[in-house]
Amino acid sequence: MIVVATVGGLLMAGSAAGARLPEIHPLEQRAFRLVNGLPDWLYVPLWLPMQLGNLVAGTAVGLGIAAWYGDWPMAAGVVVAAVLKLLAERVIRARTADHLAVRQRPGTSQPGAILRGADVPASGPSFPSGHVILVAGVACVVLSRIPDEVVWVPFSLTSLVTVARVYVGAHNPLDVTAGLGTGLLVGGILAQWVV
Repeated sequence: MIVVATVGGLLMAGSAAGARLPEIHPLEQRAFRLVNGLPDWLYVPLWLPMQLGNLVAGTAVGLGIAAWYGDWPMAAGVVVAAVLKLLAERVIRARTADHLAVRQRPGTSQPGAILRGADVPASGPSFPSGHVILVAGVACVVLSRIPDEVVWVPFSLTSLVTVARVYVGAHNPLDVTAGLGTGLLVGGILAQWVV
């Protein structure tokens, strides 16, 4: 899992470097429009997995998996991942606020953004995605302890949350890649401790 943490750190650093531009890069704008412009009917199947990035729901699911396996170190890792998500998100936003003023929610930063769902904010800071930090961090902790036959499930769910946050108009692409990198970094380190 040290490789996962290293990849996460590199992904976070690369996302932060790309996000420091004075405006959202045209390639990122196109990537946003591509995902955000997908058909409306996808909202229903993406809504449930997207809730895994919610602090309460994602932590509860992680704890449920730990209970299923009777694995108390996994449960502790899930709780620590949730706490570190809150800490990492705040630290990153505080340290990048001066450089990333352009990193506002797509409702503000992307002309014509489609906002799906009553809880999708139209404005405010969006770098990094806290939903993606949480789901990636919890997935790494869970991955370190579940049977090999089902390791694809946390990877798939993390991918769905990452895409869904752009699809609903909550984040720009570099926001979710930064969240993914941060979650992999946190989760990869925690997975070493849980094993």
